Amino acid sequence: MKTTHKESLNRLARISGQVNGIKRMVEEEKYCIDIVTQIQAARSALRSVELQILQKHMQHCVSNAFETGSQKDADEKMEELLRVMKKQF
Repeated sequence: MKTTHKESLNRLARISGQVNGIKRMVEEEKYCIDIVTQIQAARSALRSVELQILQKHMQHCVSNAFETGSQKDADEKMEELLRVMKKQF
Protein backbone atom coordinates (compact mmCIF):
# COMPACT_ATOMS: atom_id res chain seq x y z
CA MET A 1 0.00 0.00 0.00
CA LYS A 2 1.41 3.34 -1.01
CA THR A 3 0.90 6.04 1.61
CA THR A 4 0.83 9.72 0.77
CA HIS A 5 2.03 12.55 2.98
CA LYS A 6 -1.60 13.64 3.35
CA GLU A 7 -2.56 10.22 4.71
CA SER A 8 0.35 10.36 7.13
CA LEU A 9 -0.72 13.83 8.26
CA ASN A 10 -4.27 12.60 8.84
CA ARG A 11 -3.00 9.73 10.97
CA LEU A 12 -0.70 12.06 12.90
CA ALA A 13 -3.65 14.37 13.59
CA ARG A 14 -5.54 11.42 15.08
CA ILE A 15 -2.50 10.50 17.18
CA SER A 16 -2.29 14.10 18.38
CA GLY A 17 -5.90 13.77 19.50
CA GLN A 18 -4.99 10.57 21.34
CA VAL A 19 -2.12 12.31 23.12
CA ASN A 20 -4.40 15.19 24.13
CA GLY A 21 -6.84 12.60 25.48
CA ILE A 22 -4.04 11.05 27.53
CA LYS A 23 -3.17 14.48 28.92
CA ARG A 24 -6.78 14.95 29.97
CA MET A 25 -6.77 11.53 31.61
CA VAL A 26 -3.71 12.50 33.67
CA GLU A 27 -5.25 15.87 34.58
CA GLU A 28 -8.42 14.09 35.69
CA GLU A 29 -6.37 11.55 37.63
CA LYS A 30 -7.84 8.56 35.81
CA TYR A 31 -6.82 5.02 36.66
CA CYS A 32 -3.10 4.52 35.97
CA ILE A 33 -3.49 1.33 33.94
CA ASP A 34 -6.04 3.01 31.69
CA ILE A 35 -3.56 5.84 31.06
CA VAL A 36 -0.71 3.41 30.34
CA THR A 37 -2.97 1.47 27.97
CA GLN A 38 -3.71 4.66 26.03
CA ILE A 39 -0.01 5.58 25.96
CA GLN A 40 0.79 2.16 24.50
CA ALA A 41 -1.90 2.62 21.85
CA ALA A 42 -0.46 6.02 20.87
CA ARG A 43 3.07 4.59 20.69
CA SER A 44 1.81 1.76 18.50
CA ALA A 45 0.05 4.23 16.20
CA LEU A 46 3.25 6.31 15.92
CA ARG A 47 5.27 3.19 15.10
CA SER A 48 2.77 2.36 12.39
CA VAL A 49 3.11 5.81 10.79
CA GLU A 50 6.89 5.58 11.13
CA LEU A 51 6.94 2.24 9.31
CA GLN A 52 4.70 3.52 6.53
CA ILE A 53 6.90 6.56 5.99
CA LEU A 54 10.03 4.40 6.09
CA GLN A 55 8.48 2.03 3.56
CA LYS A 56 7.66 4.96 1.28
CA HIS A 57 11.22 6.22 1.65
CA MET A 58 12.59 2.83 0.67
CA GLN A 59 10.25 2.45 -2.28
CA HIS A 60 10.96 5.91 -3.60
CA CYS A 61 14.21 7.47 -2.40
CA VAL A 62 16.31 4.36 -1.81
CA SER A 63 15.04 2.59 -4.90
CA ASN A 64 15.69 5.71 -6.95
CA ALA A 65 19.28 5.91 -5.67
CA PHE A 66 19.92 2.36 -6.85
CA GLU A 67 18.19 2.88 -10.20
CA THR A 68 20.36 5.88 -11.05
CA GLY A 69 23.40 3.64 -10.89
CA SER A 70 25.23 6.02 -8.57
CA GLN A 71 27.09 3.91 -6.03
CA LYS A 72 27.67 7.02 -3.90
CA ASP A 73 23.93 7.78 -3.71
CA ALA A 74 23.06 4.16 -3.01
CA ASP A 75 25.67 3.98 -0.24
CA GLU A 76 24.36 7.21 1.31
CA LYS A 77 20.78 5.93 1.35
CA MET A 78 21.85 2.62 2.89
CA GLU A 79 23.86 4.47 5.54
CA GLU A 80 20.81 6.63 6.33
CA LEU A 81 18.68 3.53 6.81
CA LEU A 82 21.25 1.93 9.06
CA ARG A 83 21.50 5.07 11.22
CA VAL A 84 17.73 5.17 11.65
CA MET A 85 17.51 1.47 12.42
CA LYS A 86 20.32 1.70 15.02
CA LYS A 87 18.30 4.33 16.88
CA GLN A 88 15.56 1.74 17.36
CA PHE A 89 17.74 -0.34 19.65
